[in-house]
Amino acid sequence: MTMSHLPEPPFGRALCAMITPFTAGGAPDLDGARKLAAHLVAEGCDGLVLNGTTGESPTTTDAEKTALVAAVREEVGASASIVAGVGSASTRHTAELARSAEGAGADGLLVVTPYYSRPPQAAVEAHFREVADAVGIPLMLYDIPGRTGTRITPETMGRLADHPRIVAVKDCAYDLLGSGKVLAGTSLAYYAGCEELNLPLYAIGGAGFVSTVANIAPGPLRAVLDAHDAGRPDEAARLHRLTLPLTELMMASGLPGTVTAKALMAELGLPAGAVRAPLQPADRETVDGLLAAYQELRSAW
Repeated sequence: MTMSHLPEPPFGRALCAMITPFTAGGAPDLDGARKLAAHLVAEGCDGLVLNGTTGESPTTTDAEKTALVAAVREEVGASASIVAGVGSASTRHTAELARSAEGAGADGLLVVTPYYSRPPQAAVEAHFREVADAVGIPLMLYDIPGRTGTRITPETMGRLADHPRIVAVKDCAYDLLGSGKVLAGTSLAYYAGCEELNLPLYAIGGAGFVSTVANIAPGPLRAVLDAHDAGRPDEAARLHRLTLPLTELMMASGLPGTVTAKALMAELGLPAGAVRAPLQPADRETVDGLLAAYQELRSAW
């Protein structure tokens, strides 16, 4: 028996938070980005999130961000959605990045809470509304208080949901109760931003995931959602559990996901390149552990 999930979410279900490949000289590798984007779509990604934290947005320039969106848009065409990260600590700068991404062909925008300044909720709400008013494409709000220092509370989410271009949330708040309340009271599409919550959030009405691990294992992560949608919750749970060792090593080992993703991608022959400072590459012991976890996942699949 096939079970229908909620209406098709705005950017698809399986989204990869794509790394930004760099050349040996440290410049963005746009040819590599095109190849990687095509590979990820072929492996099951409905959408690609560019210029997020995984894409090293804190250390890429505005021009580099725009060029990446344009290159990947040209490569994937209409075969996948493109959501461009445009977050910054400045509302004015975020709106400028949003307009540039829209002009480069993005389908949507990932907008994180302004970081470090820790604005109160009224200011958080005003920030998102100003960015949404600056463009004609939809927004995915990014709730990750562990990095920004500021939560988007369920109450603020509820108010923002009335804006016609605020349509989705990347949820890294680790608050299923709060997420469930927003799901129950709004039409916002909730995407898990923490891989260990991909299935739990989906099971209570989430839209899918935005995943760093999808740079490495897009097929297995998507298969979890497919099994759930096919009315096989036990199989979905089994497949989800198989992904957890790799998720733990990539996302909870003390290194940023960008570092672990690029290290493993280099081992697998995928376009990656080095990370930009202040990030530093993973050591050989870490790489060997990542590779073993990846191989274990593939052999169990």
